[in-house]
Amino acid sequence: MNKLMIFFLITDIGFILYWGITILGVIPQEYLYQDYTNQLLVTWNWSFFPLDILISITGFISLYLLRKKNDRWKVAALISLILTFCSGLQAIAFWTIKLDFDIGWWLPNLYLLIYPLFFIPSIVKGSRLSKGADYCD
Repeated sequence: MNKLMIFFLITDIGFILYWGITILGVIPQEYLYQDYTNQLLVTWNWSFFPLDILISITGFISLYLLRKKNDRWKVAALISLILTFCSGLQAIAFWTIKLDFDIGWWLPNLYLLIYPLFFIPSIVKGSRLSKGADYCD
């Protein structure tokens, strides 16, 4: 799970940096996605803010619980991974429908879509989740 924790740090810190940079407006115009001045696309981009921040929060909670040797880290990790996959999937689906294939936006979203798939099965298989245990006791 050491690799997973590295992915969590990269992803969670990355989201916080991205949204901080976005809020401050420091991304140069040439690196923004196509039609960035279109208010609908700006709104679409901001619609990811709550999801991305929730991914970071659950990722950091997972890291905290793991450090405290609390087995519930797996639940937080699984939530974070599933939300990360959904964030990447939604963005890739949008860019595909729009027929916009800018590698600068595809690569980070493919990362979000693919990396969770390597960890979700092992968390489910190696936890009480796969045995139908109730984590709310």
